[in-house]
Amino acid sequence: MKNLAILTGGGDAPGLNAVIRAAVKTAIQEFGCEILGIRNGFDGFLDHGGIFQLSLDTVRGILPRGGTILGTANRGNPFARKVIKDGVETIEDTSRQIIENIQTLGLDALIVVGGDGTLRIAHDLYKLGVPVIGVPKTIDNDIGGTDFTFGYDTALNAAMDAIDRLHTTAEAHHRVMILELMGRDAGFIALHAGLAGGADVILIPEIPFRIEAIIKKIRRRIARGTYFSILSVAEGASPAGQEQVYATAGDAVYIPRLGGIGGLVAKRLTEDAGLETRVTVLGHLQRGGSPTAFDRSLATRFGSAAVHLANSGGFGRMVALQGTRIVDISLEEALAVPRRVDVNGDEVRTARAIGISFGDE
Repeated sequence: MKNLAILTGGGDAPGLNAVIRAAVKTAIQEFGCEILGIRNGFDGFLDHGGIFQLSLDTVRGILPRGGTILGTANRGNPFARKVIKDGVETIEDTSRQIIENIQTLGLDALIVVGGDGTLRIAHDLYKLGVPVIGVPKTIDNDIGGTDFTFGYDTALNAAMDAIDRLHTTAEAHHRVMILELMGRDAGFIALHAGLAGGADVILIPEIPFRIEAIIKKIRRRIARGTYFSILSVAEGASPAGQEQVYATAGDAVYIPRLGGIGGLVAKRLTEDAGLETRVTVLGHLQRGGSPTAFDRSLATRFGSAAVHLANSGGFGRMVALQGTRIVDISLEEALAVPRRVDVNGDEVRTARAIGISFGDE
């Protein structure tokens, strides 16, 4: 193994720089390899100046930094890339060009750090002969085969801190405060932030809710003399029998973006029950800032393990955390079934036992 490359794709997540740093240090110091950085996801293989040499100096001091020194692109699918030709937007399959560039570079392995979308692209490239190693990254914690993805813990702590802050103003003004959180179709952030932050209602995609049940919960609190309530709401949550709420529509290439469920719930609480309600959408604050100790450690372990996996020829596979051990599984297995909150699991049972409502009863 002489020549590696690494790229980061999809949305940014705290810990990406820790992966890059660990991969570079392991490749150079343990294996004596050269390692290239690919800028802005797979787009870097197509853009002039998108590929550069990584060194120990390049990664010095980046461990505590959020984001990624390589840049990223969550709309960079080489199999369906939007381009402008003669003033007209068209969709092109540029995968063959990328494969040719990879072959020209003589890469022994390409480490791809990303969520399910990026890893699916990596798996498709692997099936076309690219020596791919996957590293799972997402604040949503929804990648199959791994107990945790890095970025999740940092996002969770940001969400918990927001709930803590909302408590004081909610209590002072006797209001219902709704915090809308990221997570796509998985409710891990909303669930665990709600548990840790003392939310009264948690709404997640895995459990459809009814406005009437939420109102009932809030009125019970008011009857006991507690005139405020906190709702931890996942962006993918939806009322029973209704579709999810989207902030933007999708098209042939881009998937629609979730957002707005907090406002919908607030509107109904105000109109149906006369409850004074405010909404905070935490948004990209969950992605930013310095990664937690857990995310730095996990990302470092993933980055180093990815290089070792490449050296052993474990292509088409992904590093993962199972229990306390770093293992590797096939990308096909990792992508087969996305992780979701177990509605009968310990976390949900605990939440119900301490009086948290999921809006379904």
